[in-house]
Amino acid sequence: MRIPCRTISKGYAEGELIVSRKNFSFLGDVDPESGLVKAKDSDIYGKNISGKIFAFPTGRGSTVGTYVLLRMKKAGSAPLAIINEKTEAIIAVGAIISDIPLVDGADLSKLKTGMKVVVNATEGYIEIPDWL
Repeated sequence: MRIPCRTISKGYAEGELIVSRKNFSFLGDVDPESGLVKAKDSDIYGKNISGKIFAFPTGRGSTVGTYVLLRMKKAGSAPLAIINEKTEAIIAVGAIISDIPLVDGADLSKLKTGMKVVVNATEGYIEIPDWL
């Protein structure tokens, strides 16, 4: 199944998906050194987004979140790619300066944690392939 999206930050990634149904802030919701979600009100509390494709509705919070995402990239704890329903500027800039593929306009109801997906943020789609 192929889901069309809008490209925000170009790139390509494939891997395991982790989905949050709540808005997310990289400042305060995640430990930047490990990628572990530490916000107790999060629906993915205690899960790790490092090395995963991370889907969530939209960002929330401080502009410092942009730099937290960059810090995660440098520490090797960043997500492989990000999928949003609607990307806001903090997440967009963070993904662009961190060279993390980012798409939005995705229907998150079709995505489930644990799925294997491809994010083609160059051509603008998410794919749930049979072969992964």
